[in-house]
Amino acid sequence: MDTATLLGLVIALGALGVANHLEGGTLGMLVSPSAALIVFGGSLGAAIVMQPLRQTLVVPLVIRNALFSGGVKPLQTIQVLGRLARVARREGVLALESELGQIEDASIRRGLQLVVDGTDPEVTQNILEIEIDALAERHASAAKFFTAMGGLTPTLGVTGTVMGLVNMLRNLSDPGTMGPAIATAFLATLYGVASANLIFLPIAEKLKMRSQEEQHVRRMVSAGIEGLQAGDSPIILVERLKAFLSPREREAAEQEQEDNAQGGDVREPVAEEA
Repeated sequence: MDTATLLGLVIALGALGVANHLEGGTLGMLVSPSAALIVFGGSLGAAIVMQPLRQTLVVPLVIRNALFSGGVKPLQTIQVLGRLARVARREGVLALESELGQIEDASIRRGLQLVVDGTDPEVTQNILEIEIDALAERHASAAKFFTAMGGLTPTLGVTGTVMGLVNMLRNLSDPGTMGPAIATAFLATLYGVASANLIFLPIAEKLKMRSQEEQHVRRMVSAGIEGLQAGDSPIILVERLKAFLSPREREAAEQEQEDNAQGGDVREPVAEEA
């Protein structure tokens, strides 16, 4: 899992557990299968109702790529495209066909295939833009799903609490059971509010952020493919792609170029995108 996501969840849930312990509570006191079923089962069903099933089925794949992959690597993307530009300059555009099997990044591979096939540059850019738009739509659907869960769980938590209190009021013959019954009823509210603010809404924001990062790199790839088709020199192409980097990333890229030049190694590693 993404380190920041894992660390954040551990800190957030750990803080709740420690606070509960300091108050004299135990883990068993916070367990209520019926409350969990109402909150999470009800919220899941309502979230599925909110969007088409085909979009819901994509959510697990997007989550896996966003939270469990290594993330996008703009520096490696520039390295790969710079290496391809050198191959095209030395041996011609058609020589890039032999490079297809070595490219692990799917977006670079698709763009390179269009170049090798002799596709018109305008058509190539149009295809790549369509892919970026489709990517954004898929990611937006996953983020909306978690945003919906974040909005639904507190409401379902209150619903579960009301249901618990109703059942308690129907059985007032034994006053000794009222305390535990009320405590159990309020667990539904706890589940709803805690899960919304500690899990669902933060994950929705993480998905949006990862989507923006990937779209940014995809646009970098699109610019690199455009440069390959235009016959840009490797130096010009790399400098164009550096414009997509933050100042810190640009300094790292320039430092790496200097290190490679001093070491006599001008080869660029292939990006290992998830």
